[in-house]
Amino acid sequence: MGKGKLAKFADMASYPHVFEYPYSVVDDVPFDMKGKWHEAFFHNDNPIVLELGCGRGEYTVGLARLYPEKNFIGVDIKGARMWTGATEALKEGLPNVAFLRTNIEIIDRFFAVGEVSEIWLTFSDPQMKKVTKRLTSTYFMERYRRFLKDEGMVHLKTDSNFLFTYTTYMVEKNSLPVEFTTTDLYHSVLAEHPDTEEARILGIQTYYEQQWLDRGLNIKYMRFLLPHAGELIEPEVEIELDDYRSYNRSKRSGLETSK
Repeated sequence: MGKGKLAKFADMASYPHVFEYPYSVVDDVPFDMKGKWHEAFFHNDNPIVLELGCGRGEYTVGLARLYPEKNFIGVDIKGARMWTGATEALKEGLPNVAFLRTNIEIIDRFFAVGEVSEIWLTFSDPQMKKVTKRLTSTYFMERYRRFLKDEGMVHLKTDSNFLFTYTTYMVEKNSLPVEFTTTDLYHSVLAEHPDTEEARILGIQTYYEQQWLDRGLNIKYMRFLLPHAGELIEPEVEIELDDYRSYNRSKRSGLETSK
């Protein structure tokens, strides 16, 4: 029998690489390690990579194994899920992994200007009703600019056609440099070259990704750069809603499209 939530939270409270600052705790309370992640925790100058909405932390831990020369921080508000990756990292003794339990809406409170090099968004909730809740919206891009280095990289891996289409419009509207994009990752050029570094990275599969693949859904992937210069403009387009109910996500409305 697996551990219950209370036991997992007790574990997390004792983990030296887990920092818990939900909105109610961090409100008006400064985060002392902001701008000091390199010296105070990782004890090196290696690039910092965030996985926002990390869930069980599979990508955070998987990337840390592949790239010991980089530091990885998984961010999510769901502590019971995060426990899985946090426990795995602790058992393996991975020195380049940390987890931050907090609300992503206040993510800029935890990192200083230029402190982060890359961001991964893996199977984020598409938030089809409200654009300001989408992790690829200009609302969040403005927040990422506050701590992501100039022209830092943003990765999006998703099952959602809605989120992928929206992000494509957002990127095009703002002329953000796109390095790679595909609507069918496992039948893309990367799949034809499984020994490449990129294919290894993208081959890390999360719990939710396995669910999508089992349902026959295509996995979409895009990576683009986020320059600091220029005003970000929200695209005004109607996008067809996803026609399926995501696991653990309620169906949002009877509408066919949304902005």
